[in-house]
Amino acid sequence: MATDHDTTLAELKQRVAAFAAARDWQPFHSGKNLAMSIAIEAAELMEHFQWTPPAEVELDKAEVAEELADVLLYALAFANSLDIDVAAAIIAKMEKNETRFPTGRHQYKEK
Repeated sequence: MATDHDTTLAELKQRVAAFAAARDWQPFHSGKNLAMSIAIEAAELMEHFQWTPPAEVELDKAEVAEELADVLLYALAFANSLDIDVAAAIIAKMEKNETRFPTGRHQYKEK
């Protein structure tokens, strides 16, 4: 079984791309369609928490993991379709966030 510790983003992106290619789904994998799919799957993830106070949420971790996987699968397909380097995008965003949200302060810094 693959884990976060032994699987690279490149391997995951390639597997997602191969899955779509084997089914001839590339014509449907536009940025717009994939962005919408990410939002739809994120909504399905949120359903596990809807109307329940945080202290009372009883998670079925397997179901939540499956919904998270759907979000991430579409996010990787989106990155593939727009040729986005996910690691570079995340590092750049984290660096920006480190400036916006310095340690030792709980204040939100406006853009």
